[in-house]
Amino acid sequence: MMPVAARTVCQMLQRRLASSAAAACLPPAELRSHRSALFSKELARQRSLYPRTEKIDVMLQGPGLQGTLLVMNRGLSTPYSCTRHLTEWHVKSSALALVDGQPWHMHRPLTHSCDLTLLTFKDDDPQIANQAYWRSCAALLGHVLDAAFKDEFSVELLKLPEVPVTAGAFCCDLVLDSRLDSWIPTEENMRSLTRDALQLIHKDLPWEPLEVSATVALEIFSHSRCKQEEVEERAAQSQNGTVSLYRCGDHVTVSGGPLVARTGLCSQYEVTSVHTVGECEWGVLRRAQGLSLPLNLTAHHKVWKMLRKRAERLVRNVCV
Repeated sequence: MMPVAARTVCQMLQRRLASSAAAACLPPAELRSHRSALFSKELARQRSLYPRTEKIDVMLQGPGLQGTLLVMNRGLSTPYSCTRHLTEWHVKSSALALVDGQPWHMHRPLTHSCDLTLLTFKDDDPQIANQAYWRSCAALLGHVLDAAFKDEFSVELLKLPEVPVTAGAFCCDLVLDSRLDSWIPTEENMRSLTRDALQLIHKDLPWEPLEVSATVALEIFSHSRCKQEEVEERAAQSQNGTVSLYRCGDHVTVSGGPLVARTGLCSQYEVTSVHTVGECEWGVLRRAQGLSLPLNLTAHHKVWKMLRKRAERLVRNVCV
């Protein structure tokens, strides 16, 4: 008899081959709709696991909130829900949360009584919020690139590089349709991508989190062998075998760490360059890069120009 682990791997491979063949003919817009619909289906299933309202105690930590107790609903209430019991400043400025000291997305349901700390970019030590912001800016760039080309051209978004803020630019790796291998991005292309990003920021869309099994994630990304490899890699690295997904509009992505609450937390944002890095197993590897500052933090135009020049240079030696 085949061992359970081996049987599971075989089932994953069979499902990957079958679903990839079925999804290959779908244009990018339909693929985004397909992924979003599966995301919604799994979200509804998980919410149905809490049919009865159970109360939990949420003890707030941090300046001005120390010791504040909120009674919330298990499996339904989120850190964002908690901010609505506080002030408008907390609602608009909270980028991320800590639940019992662990990073927690603002829209992720709370599942047990806990200590809750709200993180902002104005904290004395904003390192965790800043890294989540940088990661979110890269995910937003992926959202833009996924819809930037005509439907006749495929766009394969690769695993987001984990780039420190000190690198000077956030990054998104991708492989374009082979018919675009000779494409050389222009300044107008960069301005167009930036305009698309600013539109998403203006819409103030939430990043919706969802922890799913590898099986569900593989189904959602049935169109992409590259994403399915990432799903299996992240599931293998996870203690409980799950994968973190996020949705913004109809764009669904995989993330190796928490994102900030919403696109509207971005202030200044610019796509600065798209570099051709070389060949990879999926085709011609490109690295798109950008620069951003969060809400309530702005740079003088001369400073921004200097930062932008640095962000144009290819970021190397990043963790992928």
